[in-house]
Amino acid sequence: QVQLVESGGGLVQPGGSLRLSCAASASIFNSNAMGWYRQAPGKQREFVAGITPGGGTRYIDSVKGRFTISRDNAKNTVYLQMNSLKPEDTAVYYCNAPFPNPAFPWGQGTQVTVSS
Repeated sequence: QVQLVESGGGLVQPGGSLRLSCAASASIFNSNAMGWYRQAPGKQREFVAGITPGGGTRYIDSVKGRFTISRDNAKNTVYLQMNSLKPEDTAVYYCNAPFPNPAFPWGQGTQVTVSS
């Protein structure tokens, strides 16, 4: 079964932190570079961060130094630690594979709202 389930979003004040999780089915997770994407209101979905099976990472410039992507190969789960959050990080966050050209059906995503 092909499945992606994101969780961990919420409402946070500017400067706060959140940790997102994405549980993937083995058919997606194994041997794939996993990516986090986001879609803000009125904007196209964009790539945010990616991690290869070996742990190599890539980030868009706007999140470098603030976000950290990681993966637990034993749990088929990828994480996104988000620190120093800004209002412009507000979006629905999704995971998919492989990055930067996702190929699987999108999950429901998890809403992240950064607001005071």
